[in-house]
Amino acid sequence: MTACPQDPAPWHRQGKDPDYRFSLANERTFLAWIRTALAILAGALVLHQLGGLLRLGRMSVWLCAFLSVFAALLGAVAYPRWKQIEMAMRHDGSLPRSRIAPALAAITALVSVAAAVAILLEG
Repeated sequence: MTACPQDPAPWHRQGKDPDYRFSLANERTFLAWIRTALAILAGALVLHQLGGLLRLGRMSVWLCAFLSVFAALLGAVAYPRWKQIEMAMRHDGSLPRSRIAPALAAITALVSVAAAVAILLEG
């Protein structure tokens, strides 16, 4: 299959088209990263709204800001990650290692501990 004439991405015409099942799986993974970023942002907004009720003080503001920035970064790296995998498949290369998944796990653990400490100190 050739790229559409109006296709704005010249890199998309490089190599050979991968099996559509793999391209669709890559796209589903991209969308999962976007959903994760949106869920983190929603969590930040809920924390912001409930921060006063839970009497978390300034800690809730910092957690909300951190989660919002993290959601933005996660959303920003989702597309380049998708593109890296698409290019690797087009050129029959090895899939690139992910730095996003370990960072997501570490940041989730840190924010969870910070939230637990904030709740214990304020409670």
